[in-house]
Amino acid sequence: MSEESIPNPAALITGASRGIGRGIAIELARTGHDIVANYCGSLAGAEETARLCRDAAAGHGHDVRVEVCQGDVGVDADRRRLIDCAREAFGRLDILVNNAGITSIGRADILEANEENFDRLMATNLKGPFFLSQLAANWMIEQVEADAGARRPKIVTISSISAYAVSTNRADYCMGKAALGMMTKLYATRLADHGINVFEVCPGVIASDMTAPVQEKYEKLIAEGLSPIRRWGTPEDVGKAVAAIALDSFPFSTGEVINVDGGFHFRRL
Repeated sequence: MSEESIPNPAALITGASRGIGRGIAIELARTGHDIVANYCGSLAGAEETARLCRDAAAGHGHDVRVEVCQGDVGVDADRRRLIDCAREAFGRLDILVNNAGITSIGRADILEANEENFDRLMATNLKGPFFLSQLAANWMIEQVEADAGARRPKIVTISSISAYAVSTNRADYCMGKAALGMMTKLYATRLADHGINVFEVCPGVIASDMTAPVQEKYEKLIAEGLSPIRRWGTPEDVGKAVAAIALDSFPFSTGEVINVDGGFHFRRL
């Protein structure tokens, strides 16, 4: 097979219309990945992501395709449509990035949180990634079995420092993110014999529309030394970590957590 006939690796990124998801999509396009950019509500945002991906790829000498696909990861039919979109567009899936998520609805105190909002958040932040990973993993196994020399597939889940940093007004969000860590280990164990590596990327305080409402609070905390690296993280920072995984920079690692948090995660005296 000539070099020209080797297809680009294909990536599916959920929640790619903005913020961290957009940053990941751009970095993967920059490294030559074809992209399925999932969005839930903002077609305009997803189309802007697609434009930025194409520009980034072209700037690094790559010709990539970007497909936008609507879907709510909390809904079974939508998850299946995302996989079908990747099949129809590229016929392969080399990396799934579980990024889509919502923040705690209303940010209610743990003693006042309600079940309806809890269920809605868990459907998006936990159930969605779990069952989308299941669909992707089964397809990836088919790919590996059909071509033993194929690229090593990856599943990457974006969690958060909220997996272990307590916020009593966002209990559902913290619990959902903590559960993603165990999900990563479970899939990493189950898929290792199939040559599929699984990772958790744990961002810290990232400048995005999700953190915009608490910008003043975090500006102060960062200045006071919330993390050893005293600046906001960026979607690009997270994207570069995912791109390193996608490029198989960690072939002997799986179930690993990659912290992109300026050093927030370790204790200091």
